[in-house]
Amino acid sequence: MVRPASRVSKVLISGPLAPFADAYALELKQRCYTPLTSVVQLRQVARLSNWLEVRGLGVAELTGERVEEFLTFQRATGRWRAQWSRPGLLCLLDVLQRLGVLAAEEPVQAGSSTDALLASFERCLLAERGLAAGTARGYVRHAARFLAGFWPRAIADVTAADVTQAVLRESAAVSVSATQFFVAGLRAFLRFCFVEGLMQVDLSQAALPVTGRRRSSLPWGIIPAEARALLESCDRRSALGRRDYAIIITLLRLGLRRSEVAGLRLDDIDWRASELVVVGKGTRRDCLPLPADVGEAIASYLRRGRPASDRREVFLRARAPFDPIAPGTVASTVRRACRRARVAEVGSHRLRHTVACEMVAVGVPLVEIAQVLRHHSLQTTAGYARVDLDRLRQVSTPWPGGAQR
Repeated sequence: MVRPASRVSKVLISGPLAPFADAYALELKQRCYTPLTSVVQLRQVARLSNWLEVRGLGVAELTGERVEEFLTFQRATGRWRAQWSRPGLLCLLDVLQRLGVLAAEEPVQAGSSTDALLASFERCLLAERGLAAGTARGYVRHAARFLAGFWPRAIADVTAADVTQAVLRESAAVSVSATQFFVAGLRAFLRFCFVEGLMQVDLSQAALPVTGRRRSSLPWGIIPAEARALLESCDRRSALGRRDYAIIITLLRLGLRRSEVAGLRLDDIDWRASELVVVGKGTRRDCLPLPADVGEAIASYLRRGRPASDRREVFLRARAPFDPIAPGTVASTVRRACRRARVAEVGSHRLRHTVACEMVAVGVPLVEIAQVLRHHSLQTTAGYARVDLDRLRQVSTPWPGGAQR
């Protein structure tokens, strides 16, 4: 089949970026951009070059912040959304850095003692506690908000009453769950300050836990017919369909989190031993058996669906640049499959619930379910015991004055 070609084979670029057009076009080709997409990217760079020229800016002044300004300008002028390609412009920055036109962006230096303290706190969360990057950023954000309420006082002058007031102030402004997250970050920060000798007393316990009345729904999965419909909705004749099928069957059989699927690497699969290493929360590594159907689906994607790349992640983007997929892509893959199968739209975590509910239904002990789901606490797994309603009815006490249900 003849692939469509663009009528525009040469994009004329004027302005400060004109001398680097050929190098950029070559980089697009090496990153496996199609000819049609390359033309769109080059057109965007031509507009960026004109935008720089109008503002009297040179190539050396092109930074990530300038790229965001340009994208904002494009949106304001009503440009076609498909031409707002941040990855394409970041690719341009890579080319200019490699050619020595741009210096590699240096990390932002802490501008104050508070910034230095927060940066040290974040390094501790990532290196010593092994928190995920998103969780660490949230903890640092909460710590910064706590410090802002007491500036310019020193951290050593903070008292238990100050901590209590901060929690009460937060609880009055946000939801229960958001306050609980704030308390978790605040406790971690106060423990860090005590260990580092910045406080004479450990005030982490002064941040009392926050509770609230919330509707506690049962963990619920999808029925087998819906699971089959999701898998059958994937067109395994196409590369994207093979990737979607491999992702969904991995979720349904192993109950992985979306971040674990996105982070799965080729080195994590032992084909001979039929085992899979999963890197979960807190960089915890667990070895799980690799079911035959999951292995076959991944192997089919690797042979006939995965783009040629030196990346070690298993699942890559379907379009150039062929970078590893994000956790959000795993969730959107499940939602797209739901729409194709015409079933109720669910998230990827519902498939994790499905695995747990199926094990509860066949009488698997909670300890073994916790091992499969890799829960840190058995209390988390205990929530799935509520799914077996028949056994719960056997141990329930009749309601006074009424019939047992």
